[in-house]
Amino acid sequence: MKEEMMKTLYNIYSQYLKNEYGTKVYKLPINLPITCPNRDGTLGRQGCYFCSDKGAGFESLPSTESVATQLRSNMDYIGKRYGAQQFIAYFQNYTNTYMSYEEFDAYMRSACIENIVEIDIATRPDCIDREHLKILKNIQDTYNVEIVIELGLQTTNDETLIKINRGHDVDSFINATNLIHDYGFKVCTHLIMNLPWDEDDEVLKMAALMNQLHVEMVKLHALYIAKDTVFEDMYTRGLFEMNTMDNYIKRVVDFLTHLDPNCTVQRLVSRAPKDDTVFCNWNTSWWIIKESIEKKMLKEGLYQGKMI
Repeated sequence: MKEEMMKTLYNIYSQYLKNEYGTKVYKLPINLPITCPNRDGTLGRQGCYFCSDKGAGFESLPSTESVATQLRSNMDYIGKRYGAQQFIAYFQNYTNTYMSYEEFDAYMRSACIENIVEIDIATRPDCIDREHLKILKNIQDTYNVEIVIELGLQTTNDETLIKINRGHDVDSFINATNLIHDYGFKVCTHLIMNLPWDEDDEVLKMAALMNQLHVEMVKLHALYIAKDTVFEDMYTRGLFEMNTMDNYIKRVVDFLTHLDPNCTVQRLVSRAPKDDTVFCNWNTSWWIIKESIEKKMLKEGLYQGKMI
């Protein structure tokens, strides 16, 4: 009953997967021994200011293990715990197109094992081109797997992108999204809803851009402050303040009500291990924040796309 109610509020990812594959499907993170142009000196060496040396793959297995080993290990655990039989191979950490085309082709093909129905590749919008997409099209045709490209945009404010040392602008994201769509692949956009320099109305601009580009999925993040990052230094020195949890909830609701109802919402709030952060989710469980967003929408009679 609760999931049925949530479907009326926003286009929930779990239901999208059930509709697409006819059963529950679970995402399995893959960690590759790679880096990022913002860390190896191509664009910079400090990385995006919110990103630690661990990247975002806090729950990933060691990158020293092969792709197939990581997948089978996670399949065994998730399959037994949840009775799952179909899975998504999620190349999650760092920039998963930032390597030679030959390496990229080999890594993607190595994920095409039994019970993998989809491959998701997280990357930067300035690190994907036609050659990557040709490789993925060939893999899709050969192995009959779906392909989703996850692009880290974070904000539609170019000035904020500079302040967080992102190393690309919004136009890079627009060009990458249009190129990916040319090859028939879906795009999932990562957005941080509470970056310190973004005003409340920035989320409306985010929703408008997603609608304009017909982005198929979004993944929303609450900014956490990871240890050993530039942001940790700035935060502890008082160079910026975190918005309140109530403000985050308001921003997410505003975003959803202005978002095309056909866009699938993969996540409403991010999470990170306590030991790896100095600030995360206002010391509140992620699911409480998620439920608070849903309760606000229910109470106020709001739903995805209502304000379009």
